[in-house]
Amino acid sequence: MLPRRVVLKGAAIGALVFTVDGVDMVLTPREAKARDLPLQTLSEDEAASIESLGDVLLPGAKDAGIANYIDHQLSGVPDDCLLVARSVSIPPPYVNFYRAGLKGLDGASQAAYQKRFVALEPPQKIEFVKAFSAKPADGWEGPPSPFFYFVLRNDATDVVYGTVEGFEKLGVPYMPHITPERKW
Repeated sequence: MLPRRVVLKGAAIGALVFTVDGVDMVLTPREAKARDLPLQTLSEDEAASIESLGDVLLPGAKDAGIANYIDHQLSGVPDDCLLVARSVSIPPPYVNFYRAGLKGLDGASQAAYQKRFVALEPPQKIEFVKAFSAKPADGWEGPPSPFFYFVLRNDATDVVYGTVEGFEKLGVPYMPHITPERKW
């Protein structure tokens, strides 16, 4: 078990605790992606779809480790989950929501372009996302597409801007907490 101060320090920089070869490590989702850490819950295809959609929703989400972030959160205790799905009252297990949304994404993409979403050209992806963000696309089977868009867009925002680096990009001072004047 990691000491509390290590976990708090990690939280302050947007890091999560990943287990690598039986050793707990504090890494950002970006670092987990760079190390090509194995996914615990998502399949490689699901992760590729999340990265592809995430980069349309917010450029840089893939490099920021959106698939690693979502996978990490889906693999933990639902009460500790930081995904937007939890805050909008989607019932756990949250992976069911993400899988249903990804299935809807690919079904509708197949209906429109005869290709999975990840195989679309960038302009097609943007056009497709604009359309399904407003109303369900033909062939969409899953949670309402505008709702899926909302949840994934917020997850992308969290992973890209919910870090010290992200706050710096926005020109906002990062102040994770106020130091107490005395010990609790």
